[in-house]
Amino acid sequence: MEITLRQIDKYRFLIPKQGNMYTDGIIYTTSEMLELIKNDQSLKQVANVACLPGIVGPSLAMPDIHEGYGFPIGGVAAFDLETGIISPGGVGYDINCGVRLLRSNLVKEDIIPVIEKLVDTLFFNIPTGVGSRRKDFKLNQTELKAVLKNGAKWAIKQGFGWSTDLEHIEAGGCLPQANPEFVSNKALERGKAQLGTLGSGNHFVEVGYVEEIYDEKIADAMGLFKNQVTVIIHTGSRGLGHQVCDDHIKVMLKAAAKYGISLPDKQLCCAPISSPEGQKYLAAMAAAANFAFTNRQMITHWVRESFEQFFKDSAEELGLDLIYDVCHNIAKIETHIYQGENKRLCIHRKGATRAFAPGHPEVPAAYREIGQPVLIPGDMGRYSYVLIGTKKAMEETFGSTCHGAGRVMSRHQAIKMAKGRNIAKEMRQKGIYVRGAGRYTLIEEISEAYKDVTDVIEVVHNAGISKKVARLKPMGVIKG
Repeated sequence: MEITLRQIDKYRFLIPKQGNMYTDGIIYTTSEMLELIKNDQSLKQVANVACLPGIVGPSLAMPDIHEGYGFPIGGVAAFDLETGIISPGGVGYDINCGVRLLRSNLVKEDIIPVIEKLVDTLFFNIPTGVGSRRKDFKLNQTELKAVLKNGAKWAIKQGFGWSTDLEHIEAGGCLPQANPEFVSNKALERGKAQLGTLGSGNHFVEVGYVEEIYDEKIADAMGLFKNQVTVIIHTGSRGLGHQVCDDHIKVMLKAAAKYGISLPDKQLCCAPISSPEGQKYLAAMAAAANFAFTNRQMITHWVRESFEQFFKDSAEELGLDLIYDVCHNIAKIETHIYQGENKRLCIHRKGATRAFAPGHPEVPAAYREIGQPVLIPGDMGRYSYVLIGTKKAMEETFGSTCHGAGRVMSRHQAIKMAKGRNIAKEMRQKGIYVRGAGRYTLIEEISEAYKDVTDVIEVVHNAGISKKVARLKPMGVIKG
């Protein structure tokens, strides 16, 4: 199917319903960014998602869209619980890859002279890289199943964090439909030594500061102020989540044939949400999501310990409070207003962030007047953003927005482009100290491999599906 596009306005483009599509596709982008998007198959993937049964509303794509497995990364789609499907390709391999943001009472002048030693401390205390694991912390299968069932609550109960943290995590850090019995032994084996580890690829812990405030009132409600030191943690469900996805893709390939679902791409293999296969995947996916919530909670604990160790003061005195934690790769059952009525839907967000509006009951009480915090990391050499959800996001995107900068270059292409360069030295010249676990980690993650996240943010801000609050500038980064 040849993709035809029509511009709706400066920040929205339409793929009209055509061929086997049940609905339209809508891409949030600009004319300039669209030329980059056309370099891969992501627009075709938006149209393919619109061919899946039970889709409600348009097949959506955010400005950080790029080609993924089945669904594009940056894709959002809602499905009816009775007639719709659930697809591992609509969640991704790194289930509940997500971001959390910590604030502090420190300012950038406190950090600049000691950033290298502080980053080295974090790098020593937080295992990073492919296959990273903690030698001093390993769960047996019973304990791991408790993690999968209870999420971040398990970590808090074990002393890894503060009870107030749970109030500042999407879904309270636990998806209740999780059932560890649908997680394979192979997945359990891969996950049992990886809790509290950063992993590889684009995952990171970043020490930065608030460089710019766009809305003083909302920033103040989040406890953010100019030049304040912040910490971003970006990681997911590690090998356990990858294995859960892999296991259920095999099941879904058979299920799609069993239920007579016509697939425009076999990577969109799926099952009816109401089917046994659909329910088992939903339960296993939620278990992996709970692992990811717990993983970020454990890393938060070790970040706080690292700051305590370095500054010889308590994390409480240093003000290392959790602002919020958001999911990226997830399928969640949510209530939305559709065609004037409340409707329970399964929302697939793959490389997309929830962006609920002020007053929504699922927004934590501390933020209900301003809206849900939205955390958008950029690449290690530029900046990240804090936004909030909006009413327009609820009306147009099922309360969703972008999740990051979005790759424009494969890891192989990045390695080729960076040949002969000293990336760590280049970063240091920008005032950013970076530690990577492997030889190619920093090379694969060069800034040029990503869109400029500011371009992405301007689209979602001007389209009204989230609102800018603050820009954060990195000073020190540890990369997997």
